[in-house]
Amino acid sequence: MATSPSEKEQLQHERHELLEQLTDWLETPMLVLGFVWLLLLGIELIWGLSPALEHLSLGIWVLFILDFALKFILAPAKLPFLKSNIITLISLVVPALRLFRLARVLRAARAVRGLRLVKVVGSLNRGMKALAASFGRRGIGYVVGLTGVVLLLGAAGMYAFEKDVPNGLGTYPEALWWTAMVLTSMGSEYWPKTAEGRTLCFLLALYGFAVFGYFTATLASFFMGRDAEDQGAEIAGSAQIEALHEEVRQLRQELRNSRSANP
Repeated sequence: MATSPSEKEQLQHERHELLEQLTDWLETPMLVLGFVWLLLLGIELIWGLSPALEHLSLGIWVLFILDFALKFILAPAKLPFLKSNIITLISLVVPALRLFRLARVLRAARAVRGLRLVKVVGSLNRGMKALAASFGRRGIGYVVGLTGVVLLLGAAGMYAFEKDVPNGLGTYPEALWWTAMVLTSMGSEYWPKTAEGRTLCFLLALYGFAVFGYFTATLASFFMGRDAEDQGAEIAGSAQIEALHEEVRQLRQELRNSRSANP
């Protein structure tokens, strides 16, 4: 039996409300699991995972898949949902390729590094969402927290990609220092030698450039706000501008009164 347009709209509305309720219920557990996942990924890239930690990582990955599948089923518009979560979807597929070894080529060192790069980027995207839920996207706490995650996980990725190349990043502290220099736009004499390291370096540099612009704008807003409150500042503040507008309004009113008194 065909449903009318109004019934379809009502059904989509109900599914949207159910999706929002599910998201609210799972927000805190997924938030905790997201941070644990980032920690496990950092340990994997630097030291490798023990069998117990591998099982824990696998269990969290399965929960992520179930969470994504439920949200996809309840989403009223499937294609927009996939487009807005494409990085999350790719990061969920990559562990499956490594787990089941669908192709022999996946055992090659370059292929493994490529999968690790996708996993790092996907995990950073998940960490971004987790921090956004904790601090809010526009808060300074969100930017500082995200920068810390990018620094630690980015350094772990660079160490995993560059530790085996000649004269590469031999230790994690060295990779951490190098990543900090890239994020602060100070640069370093070392240049990544692997394709995955160069790609990650480019992404880190882009993030550092964006964060530098954010902090510059924040500082500018802070000092402009102080100048606006300071009557003796070189640049007229908002209070002074408002007073000037009020004087102009009074002058206009006096002109009207004088014209009406002397027709």
